[in-house]
Amino acid sequence: MKYTDGKNIMVYAQSADGAPVGAALETVSKAAELAKADGEEVIAVVFGKDTDAKSVIAAGASRVLRTGEEGLQAAEKAQIIGKLAEKYQPKALYMAGTPEGKMIAPAVSAVFESGCVTDVTGITSDGVYTAFSYNGNVLNDMKMGENLPHVATVRSGSFAKNLDESRSGEVADEDVTAEDVRTKVVETVKEIAESVNLEEAQVIVSGGRGMGSKENFALVEQLAEVLGGVVGATRPAIEEGWVSRAHQVGQSGKIVAPKLYIACGISGATQHVSGM
Repeated sequence: MKYTDGKNIMVYAQSADGAPVGAALETVSKAAELAKADGEEVIAVVFGKDTDAKSVIAAGASRVLRTGEEGLQAAEKAQIIGKLAEKYQPKALYMAGTPEGKMIAPAVSAVFESGCVTDVTGITSDGVYTAFSYNGNVLNDMKMGENLPHVATVRSGSFAKNLDESRSGEVADEDVTAEDVRTKVVETVKEIAESVNLEEAQVIVSGGRGMGSKENFALVEQLAEVLGGVVGATRPAIEEGWVSRAHQVGQSGKIVAPKLYIACGISGATQHVSGM
């Protein structure tokens, strides 16, 4: 299934509990900027009939295609997004660089035999994608081949989330289903954990191995509270049991983009720094 002539940008606007995640809205806004420069539009895909489409339109989508259910597996979503891409034939398909997005993107690009870039931090109007390589040590500029759509996952915090409530757009229901699904969810068990929204935080105070003990790490929590911020941590601090894994910043944790980041007792290892 290949095509080389496409128009418009399609964005998978991932959601959680009926609301688009912040990184998805950032991706829609960047796509809208690129589409406007070429006189095109953004077609967004959301899963779930109750998912908030207004926020996706406010971020820059001209059309929102609503389909399936929010709780579908990534493999099912990939098949459905692939069918929608085949129908609308966009020149590019973008999504947030979440674990789910990184599972969907290569699956869709394989169907179309098109290029796929992950952890994108920059996109130009002429199709140059900037992304991290070698554990975040190198920034590469890449161009993809002629097969469309060009597929990319966008690193959280790379672009501004521009919401304009006065924007108008069309919401359409698409009756598309996945086929040959190898796995099926029979039960979902939610972990009882504190809510930690590092990705959206404007102030983060992080602690690492150098804090020395759980008692000392409490100073990080106190400072974060005083500043109205969120507590972050490195992997060693989490493995020592000083704070829960939900606070981890870095290559195997959360990608953050605050206005202020205070690091306490942190060596600055690449694996941690690549998360900022």
